[in-house]
Formats: sequence, C-alpha cells, structure tokens
Amino acid sequence: MPAIGGVLVRVLVTGFEPFGGDTVNESWQATTALATDWRAARDGAELVVAPLPVTFSAGPAELLRLLGRHSPDVVVATGLAGGTEAVRLERVAVNVADARIPDNAGAQPVDEAVVGDGPAAYFSTLPLKAAWSAVRSDGVPATVSNTAGTYVCNATFYALQHALAGRPAVRSGFVHVPRAAQLDVASSARALRAVVLTTAAAVRGELSEPRLAAGAEH
Repeated sequence: MPAIGGVLVRVLVTGFEPFGGDTVNESWQATTALATDWRAARDGAELVVAPLPVTFSAGPAELLRLLGRHSPDVVVATGLAGGTEAVRLERVAVNVADARIPDNAGAQPVDEAVVGDGPAAYFSTLPLKAAWSAVRSDGVPATVSNTAGTYVCNATFYALQHALAGRPAVRSGFVHVPRAAQLDVASSARALRAVVLTTAAAVRGELSEPRLAAGAEH
C-alpha cells in the first residue's frame, strides 16, 4: 500500500466510556468494531484505538496524552449523539463548556471556556466533504454537522484542535455516531472506516477533495 516515506500512516481513533446512566457508549462500541476488522497491510494505516473518560478534565487530557505517545498522522475522536439517525461529521469546535448534565466526575461547567486563552472556535482538518461522500457511498446515512454541542465531546474536540493548531500535517476532527437503536453499531463502524481511509488518503496526497454542498438553512 502507498505510505509516507515507506511507513504506514499512523491513525488514532478514540471513543468514550458510558455516561448519563447508560451501560454502553456506541462510540466506543463502533471504535472497537472498527479495530476488530482492521488490517494494517490491507488498509495502508496502523490503527490505535483508545477509550476516553467522559469528564471535562480527564477526557481532553487523556487524548493529549495519547497524541504524545503515538504521534499519529490522523486523529478521529468519536462520541455519541442521541436523537439522530445519521453519523455526524463535525465541522467546528467552540470554546465553551455549558453542560446540561454533570460529567462522570460530577462537574457541570456553565458558560466556561475550554481553553482560557484560546480562539472562539477551530475547524476540523478532516477532509469532511470527501469523507461524507465516502460514508454515504457505503450506504450509511451521514451529515456534515455545524455543532458538536457544548458537552465533553465538544470540549475534547476543541482541545484536540487546539493542541494540533501548529501541526497542519496532522489531520484531525470529531465524528458523532447515533445510538444503536437508530443505527446499528456495524454501520457506525463502517462509517468510521470510510472516514479514516479517506483521511489517510488525504495525508498521502492521494485525495482530490470534492466541492459539495452540505450546509443547512437553519
């Protein structure tokens, strides 16, 4: 498989532990399902997966620790989005934590900055439109979303983009998957696979990103 300097593209994918009284979190289920079917030689990338705690402090901190340990070329953080039937490729992370419910450590920040001196927002550096097209071509419903919320998912997404702001060669972003009652975990895993492979192709310089409209009128 094509690779950077003869080395496979290094990919990190994370999911979250259960929260809010749930016993499972579909983002981690989909991530582990992705890993089960992954073959580095076949897919042209080395994959590392890891769970993150659902807390405003430890979630971002653990992801940053993983960045330092694995030095990935691609990072796809994933989380659970209730009330949707489609995989959501998040476009933007905002610098605000405003929690409707406490996190797993009991913290419930209201109108607080994720990073005190950080900019208002960061954009994903994943090839969103190409990944969106690839996911839908695989038969999985998907949208490009313009809000990742204001809970731990957004805080982790923002911290990730803040940490990588000076490293444009690393492509990174966030994907929300639905509950299994709305979309089976196997389909969510296929969507993550499409996102990862598309992004790895972009890192290798093999991808021409399409100009596709995916905006919303509301």
